[in-house]
Amino acid sequence: MKNLLEYATSHAPVVVLAASVAVLGSALTMEHVAEIAPCRLCIAQRWPYAIVIVLAAIALVPMVPDSWRRVLVALAAPAFAVGGAIAVYHTGVELGWFTAPAACSGTGVGAATIEELRSMLPAAPVVRCDVVPWTLFGISLAGYNIALSLLLSAFSARAAWRWKAPPG
Repeated sequence: MKNLLEYATSHAPVVVLAASVAVLGSALTMEHVAEIAPCRLCIAQRWPYAIVIVLAAIALVPMVPDSWRRVLVALAAPAFAVGGAIAVYHTGVELGWFTAPAACSGTGVGAATIEELRSMLPAAPVVRCDVVPWTLFGISLAGYNIALSLLLSAFSARAAWRWKAPPG
């Protein structure tokens, strides 16, 4: 197990890139194939993975100095941590611990007249953040994202701390 962790640590840009692509790919598959519409907090949770994809892709460019690769891997840690924080907030909204933002609740239409309200009705429906569209073993996707984001954040921090360039 230790050898596997050391190998993964020395290849951290590939690991975080693969993990981020897998997570975003899964989210997009659920959205477009399973037709589970994401709410605004779901979309917000995708941004840190997109940022890490860019960071990891830059780190994998052969001309990038090894010291920069270490910094890019280190920057992945707070990006994943932010994603985890958004996921904690989203899970709290789903469980009723926190109030959903107005953009997630369908409240705050802002129509001053009946005509304005009628013109807004055909617009795309708001996907509520406090409604869980899918669970596995009673845990929502936001709940799984907490664990995954925090695990990837810890891995990225460890990889940056114990950085060794891959051989060859």
